[in-house]
Amino acid sequence: GKFTLLRDARTDGSFLVHHFLSFYLRAGCKVCFVALLQSFSHYNIVAQKLGVSLTAARERGQLVFLEGLKSCLDLFFGEKEPSGEPSPLQFLSGSTSNLKALFDFVRTSLTPAEGDSWRGPVLLVDDLSLLLSLGASPVAVLDFIHYCRVVVCSQLQGNIVVLVHGSEDGADEENELLGTALSHHSDLILWAEGLATGFCKDIHGEIKIIKRLSLQSTEQDVVQVYQYKIQEKNVSFFARGLSAAVL
Repeated sequence: GKFTLLRDARTDGSFLVHHFLSFYLRAGCKVCFVALLQSFSHYNIVAQKLGVSLTAARERGQLVFLEGLKSCLDLFFGEKEPSGEPSPLQFLSGSTSNLKALFDFVRTSLTPAEGDSWRGPVLLVDDLSLLLSLGASPVAVLDFIHYCRVVVCSQLQGNIVVLVHGSEDGADEENELLGTALSHHSDLILWAEGLATGFCKDIHGEIKIIKRLSLQSTEQDVVQVYQYKIQEKNVSFFARGLSAAVL
């Protein structure tokens, strides 16, 4: 029943998406992955480095993958969905301004079928900011997330993980509004930022981990800050000032 928000600024936080995708698949969870940023083959190549096959997960019914790039092209060029159902990204055609079709896709994908033995449903979105770029309003995106939280987190007791890319110097007001609004409803925020001092080969950025205790009580949020380095098959984390570059 947890909602996790991934944010980034002056860096690419996609490594967090790859972590959660492989983590939940290894844990035996049913995953609905709304992938708006990259193709299936891209995510599959990275997942293989992390010891997970997305192709195998999709074939056994554990992974439901929405390839946003392909769905957009199919809509623009009049191609029908293989199932004959309306496209989850139906709002792009201008026939509707809400994201109900996308919500219906998520709900159908994660509602347990008879005989399912998966541990729990997970919705993963990469990245939510692109819905704004595709023409959806911030209110429509927030409504979509609200209904997903009701179904996935409350009714099905599953988890939601979404990535919202940061804009340079807060230039994109709608994107900043979306990120701020979601921050107020998140149980956990992982915020990746580039180094203020510039590039360093031994430190790729800082990550701020914010545990939102104030959602349930009057306690202060717990904030931890680490630095990280992305390697070929994993990411190493260390306290500030304890990287190889310093020691």
